[in-house]
Amino acid sequence: MNKKEVIERHNPHITKVESNAPLSLGNGDFGFSVDFTGLQSFPKSYDAPLSTQSNWGWHYTKGKNVYTNEDIRYQSFETYGRNVDYPMKPEDKEDAYHWLRQNPHRLQLGRISFRFLSKLGKEVEINQMTQINQTLKLWTGTLHSEFLVEEVPVEVITVCHPHRDEIGVKVVSPLMKDKRLEVFTLFSNPDMTHTSWSKSIFPDYDHKDRHDSTMKCVDKNTELLQRRMDDDVYFVQWNWSEGELKQTDTHEFTLLPSNQTNELEFTLHFSSKQSKSSNSAFNEVLKASEKYWGNFWLQGGCADFSRSTDQRAFELERRVILSQYLCAVHCGGSLPPQETGFMYNSWFGKFHLEMHWWHASHFPLWNRPDLLERSMGWYETILDKARELAHSQGYKGARWPKMVGYNGIQTPSPVAPGLIWQQPHPIALSEWLYRATQSKSVLEKYQSVVFESADFMVSFAHWDEEKEVYVLGPPLIPAQECHQMNDSLNPPYEVEYWKYGLELAIEWAKRLNIEGNPDWTKVSRLMTPLPHKDGVYLAHENCPQTFTEKNHDHPSMLGAFGILPGKLVDVNIMRNTLFKVREEWDWESSWGWDFPMCAMTAARLGEKELAIDFLLMDATKNTYLVNGHNYQRPGLTAYLPGNGGLLTAVAMMICGWEGSPEKECSGFPNNGEWTVEWQDIHSYL
Repeated sequence: MNKKEVIERHNPHITKVESNAPLSLGNGDFGFSVDFTGLQSFPKSYDAPLSTQSNWGWHYTKGKNVYTNEDIRYQSFETYGRNVDYPMKPEDKEDAYHWLRQNPHRLQLGRISFRFLSKLGKEVEINQMTQINQTLKLWTGTLHSEFLVEEVPVEVITVCHPHRDEIGVKVVSPLMKDKRLEVFTLFSNPDMTHTSWSKSIFPDYDHKDRHDSTMKCVDKNTELLQRRMDDDVYFVQWNWSEGELKQTDTHEFTLLPSNQTNELEFTLHFSSKQSKSSNSAFNEVLKASEKYWGNFWLQGGCADFSRSTDQRAFELERRVILSQYLCAVHCGGSLPPQETGFMYNSWFGKFHLEMHWWHASHFPLWNRPDLLERSMGWYETILDKARELAHSQGYKGARWPKMVGYNGIQTPSPVAPGLIWQQPHPIALSEWLYRATQSKSVLEKYQSVVFESADFMVSFAHWDEEKEVYVLGPPLIPAQECHQMNDSLNPPYEVEYWKYGLELAIEWAKRLNIEGNPDWTKVSRLMTPLPHKDGVYLAHENCPQTFTEKNHDHPSMLGAFGILPGKLVDVNIMRNTLFKVREEWDWESSWGWDFPMCAMTAARLGEKELAIDFLLMDATKNTYLVNGHNYQRPGLTAYLPGNGGLLTAVAMMICGWEGSPEKECSGFPNNGEWTVEWQDIHSYL
């Protein structure tokens, strides 16, 4: 397969201001999003912030430990004869609640911009920029930007180092000889000051007294900028070919290029500690990027839909290629990513562990298990906190929180503490790594994570004496979050996931030749049947309506047979449920990963035409912008669980799953309109 030809036909190409779709560069632990100039020159013309973020860059407003979860009032829920406390939204303690929701939050590390001057010396506005021509070259990870400033050409190459938090930039323009082109970095106030994340995603440049920026000369053409905010410090090191860096405002530093040349090269390195090494030169960053991305595409999975005659095939291929790039940039790092990756802060910059599976499960399927393993180690680092959370509620094992920062401490929320479907994720994701490597070291490395996840699961399940089965909840909130904590009982997806996760834990113990917890076997064998009525699966057992009132948010009951093998599923009931969801669901209220989830369910049911229809449904939240991001709504223009879910579903539909009737293209219609060539993709569990 000519992978390069497939990849390069989907290089994003920009010829105007795409206000919803800035392009981005990154390496999994660091991301940099830009406008059409190749930097962050006109942020006010974009509907999403142009961000510079890293996995080490976090901040606590007014310092650490201003509040702890002990400072808010917990809500008690009756749980089979005892009360269990959850940090839901309190009626009082508003200051503590919102501080804990917002801290720690990811830092906007700095805006890096061009400043263009007119012939009269005034700053050029965006409407004076013409002939925009920008291309992201996926095979090399390089961004090429061309445009005119008052009819004068500017050419820019922007690139990110694959292993360092460093960008490199090369600019070629006659503007420099006329002293009409400058480069500056501007630092914003890091504090969160709003109670709604949608109001706090844009940087605040007004409160200059809340932070400190200083400059220290390192040597000729190198300056070190130190940033201090409350208890937090980080550094930005500039290196440039020709010119001088000056402090031009309290938090602004401007590079004035030499007027003796039309070319300027510079690099910026971001770090949490003062770096002892010098920046890479621009050409070193460029060569490192070219090598990394070339290997990324050559060694990873690839699917070619060019021989298909279905009119949707080219768009599906585009989404697949761009989603691979975006997930590597934003989801392939040492922490689970936030749902917008490094594009900007969503939900206060924290990540959601129930989304980790959607962000990362596809990596082993597309022959990149190393990108999943990078974030899996984080579970080991917070294992003690997960144990503490379980034990504080009277359970055994380790309970994984839902919405967290890097420190692993659960965030108070009206919904997050009640979710449970993130609990089996580390087991399932660890299994992906083992299947990809067949390595005993993987079994040993994640043994504690797998076993203690399972120990909580059997502790959380309740034995129903009358029915002689194990049940889940109440209290809990299903993946379909519009249900009540104190009423939700046995949601189908969670019940099936409990059985599946426990069976995987049992298998891990066998592989290690050790005796696992006997309760894993007992509970997995006696999980309650999935609730259904009138021939369709319910959202949960205490929800008798069959989509009459609760046909919005996630149709998560379908996940029991699609995402999961469905050992408790009646195929005919699930097929009826799928058809009913297709006809009656409120798709404007759904989310980006719902569409691939439905496609996976349709594929397992043999409904191949329907699988494609779901995957490419014409719906707002199934929109994929020119930059490849899964658009959801104003303010949420990037949603990476949709991209990751798409890749998981397509891999499953191409290579099948355990027990699928066909090993190739099990989920694609046999109507003569779909011909898929593929390489280095692996089958689904």
